[in-house]
Amino acid sequence: MTLTATDPLLLAQALMRCRSVTPADGGAQLVLAAELERLGFAVTRLRFGNIDNLFAERGTSGPHLCFAGHTDVVPTGPTEKWRYDPFGGIVEDGVLYGRGACDMKGAIAAFIAAAANTEQATGRISLLITGDEEGDATDGTVKMLEWAQANGKIPDFCIVGEPTSKVQLGDTVKIGRRGSLNARITVTGRQGHAAYPQLADNPIHRLVPALAVLAAHRLDVGTEWFEPSSLQITSVDVGNTASNVIPAEATAKLNIRFNDLHSEASLTAWLRETLDNFAPNADLAVKCSGEAFLTKPGEATAKLTGAIERVTGIAPELDTGGGTSDARFISRYCPVAEFGLVGITMHQSDECVAVSEIRKLSGIYKSVIESFLQ
Repeated sequence: MTLTATDPLLLAQALMRCRSVTPADGGAQLVLAAELERLGFAVTRLRFGNIDNLFAERGTSGPHLCFAGHTDVVPTGPTEKWRYDPFGGIVEDGVLYGRGACDMKGAIAAFIAAAANTEQATGRISLLITGDEEGDATDGTVKMLEWAQANGKIPDFCIVGEPTSKVQLGDTVKIGRRGSLNARITVTGRQGHAAYPQLADNPIHRLVPALAVLAAHRLDVGTEWFEPSSLQITSVDVGNTASNVIPAEATAKLNIRFNDLHSEASLTAWLRETLDNFAPNADLAVKCSGEAFLTKPGEATAKLTGAIERVTGIAPELDTGGGTSDARFISRYCPVAEFGLVGITMHQSDECVAVSEIRKLSGIYKSVIESFLQ
């Protein structure tokens, strides 16, 4: 009997016992590849940089449904804070404990069990699994999608198995995410004695007013699917250890979480324009980890929410909150939604999930597969 033929628990445990702390794989994708091949999937192992990735597919024509996920996990933190071995995959009182239980080895196992238990007469099922989601996210899903496009393997719809449920399994599906932009502002002045300001040029006096204007500006009031965009100043630093010295340089860092009314380009232009009013020579360095995206509700999302309601009796909320995920990359190629386990314990000590919820999630995924490939 295969690990997942009747129950996702054994596969979830096998994956959790692999120490795949990003960017290490720890053998997790070998476990997946072996299981998927037993289930009739054609498996392609792809390594970009130092990251192991995996693409598996079953079926050659018809509607194409993809499940995307990651086998890498965040570090455990102090192991003495754990009641159970973080990589033990231990079950006690019906609860599975360990790193990756809900984020997101449990969801991967649930989907593979769903595929194992679904008779596939038509259509294509695929899995796009990376080992780089919790890390830099440069040699994982981004490169996988480029490969998939070059090889004609972009799906019609993709489900990312992130732990989106808030309180109970099935209460939330994410159909978009805000963008995230980090900026570093550096204003250069001229160092001098605080008693002789006329001989110096205080960069703080130009940086602080600019920050005040940026922080007070209301970017927007939100949209139908997104909350208002938010700018947060996260650091102001002059590296000054003396109280009577005007510093030569002042820096600030800020983060903007933005909705689909904005883009990296538009926000960068606004930041530059504002700075020019106070410190025209300020250096502005911007890094955008992801643009805002939205999959508007339609037939595909209806099949997902319908499956959730059939299995759980819950009509899920469609949501765009939270941080970023690899769905931001997938959205450039095809419609995408995120749905998975309750994420209350993700990244915490004693990360855990009820075994019954992994099994129920597998039932939901099975219903989704049947809806797409009927």
